[in-house]
Amino acid sequence: MSNLFRSLPSMDALLNALAHPEQAGPGTPAASGQTARYAQSAQADLAALPRPLLRDLVNAFLDQCREAIRAGTITDAAALSTQALLPALMAHVLRAARPHFRRVLNATGVVIHTNLGRSLLAEEATAAVAEACANYSNLEFDLSTGERGSRYSHVEELLCKVTGAEAGLVVNNNAAAVLLVLDTLCKGGEVVVSRGQLVEIGGSFRIPEVMEKSGAVLREVGATNRTHLRDYENAINERTVALLKVHTSNYRITGFHKEVPLAELVALGRARNLPVIEDLGSGSFLDFTPWGLHGEPTVREVVADGADVVSFSGDKVLGGPQAGLIVGRREIIARIKRNPLNRALRIDKMTLAALEATLRLYLDPELARRKVPTLHMMTAPADELARRARRLAARLRTALGDAATIGLAPGVSRVGGGSFPERDLPTTLVSVAPAACSATALKERLLDTDPPLVGRLEDDTFRLDPRTLDDTEFPLAAAALAQALGLPDTPNAARLGKRAPRSRRG
Repeated sequence: MSNLFRSLPSMDALLNALAHPEQAGPGTPAASGQTARYAQSAQADLAALPRPLLRDLVNAFLDQCREAIRAGTITDAAALSTQALLPALMAHVLRAARPHFRRVLNATGVVIHTNLGRSLLAEEATAAVAEACANYSNLEFDLSTGERGSRYSHVEELLCKVTGAEAGLVVNNNAAAVLLVLDTLCKGGEVVVSRGQLVEIGGSFRIPEVMEKSGAVLREVGATNRTHLRDYENAINERTVALLKVHTSNYRITGFHKEVPLAELVALGRARNLPVIEDLGSGSFLDFTPWGLHGEPTVREVVADGADVVSFSGDKVLGGPQAGLIVGRREIIARIKRNPLNRALRIDKMTLAALEATLRLYLDPELARRKVPTLHMMTAPADELARRARRLAARLRTALGDAATIGLAPGVSRVGGGSFPERDLPTTLVSVAPAACSATALKERLLDTDPPLVGRLEDDTFRLDPRTLDDTEFPLAAAALAQALGLPDTPNAARLGKRAPRSRRG
């Protein structure tokens, strides 16, 4: 055993081998076949690693080798030469050095997948973010006067144009928007809200808890399934400061159900001199009825119905960055802007840049539908998805051969992100039935590929939905499946699509 320990290469020898893998001798594993190609493609990534990190990773690899010697797993000194260890060392370093926050292939068919980052940004938005990050900007500088300006001025006019509101404001998410509105308008007073609208959003955050944190007092009215205008009327007293309507975008009540239309609630608010606040949740600028998605009012419709303040998310159906957008009457928005809490909830320059670029696209709704990935995926025709599924299936048959049986099956996609609950979008799924393992095992292995591939299990097969998998990602998905199935000579998936832009899918 002591001889084996002495056979381990030095730290410097292994670092030099990583820096110059092409110097491995002829006939060694590092100089032949797949490993040589892998080493060549990985060299740039290794060179970019900070030296202290690289040394730590090599040291951890040496510790693993020592443990293998103690366990009797390694008994041959030849297996401990630099040339013999290099392939495993390189794989260890590249694997351990991967960023914790990284790209994932979404083949689930859930368009706004909260766990996978919600909406994808349009190319115009990502370009705007890169510009904002790489350069100084007029974030809070008025170019017309040379004096300090407001960051909100960059998007407020656009917000007003696309929503029809008098004024607007943006904070870091919709929960923050609701908190800021209630803190400004309702602190210390009662807010009347239907019992059927006391929603819970992701992470167990509930409307009653947000209200409590704002200092407002909740006044529930009606029943879970039915609330009438008279319930609001009877609840109003000298302590009442606002009427709140919460759009239940993340669940649906069917059957014996009634809620008060916004226009009626606004009329009551006007009669009693009370502001009407609408938490629209996901928020939408387009009517998706032509694509079979009903029940989601647009922001413009809600503003037109007279709501005094409307709040909604930026990274859900809107298809932009994470943000909470607040629009409404000018005098009320001005009060909200002056709230000191606004500074704690404000957005940064990257969010601002992405939001402005996204809102500009909405000046032409059809342009937005084509260019905002969330909208494009939501409105993708079933026949187009079927054609793309056939192309993906053909690629997988070529890449996987006898290692898996590839098929097609009808299925449904979902919008996700708490939007359009129980509304199915027809699609065509690509099924993968591995020959040497279960579909469940394949799904688990795919979490460790580079990049990981996330799909779904149905009928004992692993299934991919082309609705959320871009054409440029088909080679990545094929390579990930080949990696997970242990096929030899598999190209590194991460490099296949490293700089490939997402297609427009027709």
